[in-house]
Amino acid sequence: MQARSGARSQQKRSTPPEPSRAAPEPRKPLTTEGQNGEESETTVSLEDAMRQMSRQLELPLDSRGESPTVDGSGEASSAVRGNGRSGNDEALLMERVVACDNVVAALKRVQKNKGSPGVDGMTVEALREHLRETWPVLREQLLAGTYRPRPVKQQLIPKSDGGVRELGIPTALDRFIQQAILQVLQPQIDPSFSSHSHGFRPGRRAHDAVCEAQKYIQEGRQWVVDVDLEKFFDRVNHDVMMGKLAKRIADKRVLGLLRGYLDAGIMANGVETERREGTPQGGPLSPMLANVLLDEVDKELEKRGHAFVRYADDCNIYVRSERAGERVMKTLRRLYAKLRLHINESKSTVARPWTRKFLGYSFWVDEKATVKRRVADKALATMKNRVRSITIRHGRSLPAIIADLRSYLVGWKNYFRLADVPRTFRDLDGWIRQRLRAIQLKHWRNYATIHRQLRARGLSPHDAWEVARHTGRWWMGSARTLNRAIPIRYFDGLGLPRLAI
Repeated sequence: MQARSGARSQQKRSTPPEPSRAAPEPRKPLTTEGQNGEESETTVSLEDAMRQMSRQLELPLDSRGESPTVDGSGEASSAVRGNGRSGNDEALLMERVVACDNVVAALKRVQKNKGSPGVDGMTVEALREHLRETWPVLREQLLAGTYRPRPVKQQLIPKSDGGVRELGIPTALDRFIQQAILQVLQPQIDPSFSSHSHGFRPGRRAHDAVCEAQKYIQEGRQWVVDVDLEKFFDRVNHDVMMGKLAKRIADKRVLGLLRGYLDAGIMANGVETERREGTPQGGPLSPMLANVLLDEVDKELEKRGHAFVRYADDCNIYVRSERAGERVMKTLRRLYAKLRLHINESKSTVARPWTRKFLGYSFWVDEKATVKRRVADKALATMKNRVRSITIRHGRSLPAIIADLRSYLVGWKNYFRLADVPRTFRDLDGWIRQRLRAIQLKHWRNYATIHRQLRARGLSPHDAWEVARHTGRWWMGSARTLNRAIPIRYFDGLGLPRLAI
């Protein structure tokens, strides 16, 4: 007995193992979601499961630009539906950020928004190919909390009041990461914001804020506390902001990445400058961060029962008396000081709402005491300056000028379509057409050509002479009988939109 046992033992020691014929791993159940939405168990080998996990580490960027289907209990599926571990555990937000479906949607969004390159010069068009090569490493850096954002590129935009607005343009890669974070955080954070906050929120528009303000005025709150924050995006305190975010976000990796975006330097003229405060506009996260910071003020105003409307850093509080408005202004100074923000005293005041502007609109009261909307004076002046710059009287053909006007006026008309001022729009239409007629006269240049062209368009010799004799005084010539030779339907045919329709 012992001999036989020893022989078997000796045989085992003398026979080398064959790696390729090792015992198979036990098959383990993998939970999948069936077509009817119920969970079912599909038996797959450990080797298949590992291969599936390997596929999930890759960014599925197919040439069609569509979001591919992830089979089984893939990470992308759980992140989007919220039924996986990362969807239920607030400390695992980063896993949802890097989920396949989320990053594919983020890439599509960044490509749709376009935008100029950042400090590294990478265009949005080159981002897809860059991610094909670097996504596995980038994903691991994000999960490990070791990724560091690049500095933003400074870009100064002139403002209508003569100042400049500072934009910080992140790299295309950082815009992609910010968008991926935003898509995860916004559904979680946005529902907690005040219903009186309308700026940069899903399903809310500036028009909603204007209509809400109109409602408060109609109810009898005919004094407004118009608050303007002094360089809000440049003055955001990073420590205060991170304190607000830490109350809403449990994943320390996400918090660390958000801090990295706040602290990222600014590159101007090849020199990088450290940033210890501010969140420059230009990245996808900036609007949501602004709402997180200002939500505390919103909640305090709600608690006190005030009627207010906020759109980003523009906040109007509507009260029934000037004295009440002064008390509210004093309260706001204290609330904003807690956030280390300052009110611009030169632009903030307590006044009648029809003397102030809100998101480009103002208000007026008709003979029936009905509060109506109008285009604010400053918005009208800005619009006219833009039209003047487009309709310079040299260098371009009339159809080319009208094409540029159309691209601007269609958007302007759509934004101000709520204004109850048809006469203002008719006057603007006439003014624009007169500028275009003056351009046409200048193109004809001399008396003989102008006279010939006007006679060909049906004017009498006397009327043609009346217009042509003002050669060189184009505006005076265009203000006379020229509208019969170049009627409204002529501009309609060239595609000039009418604001009064």
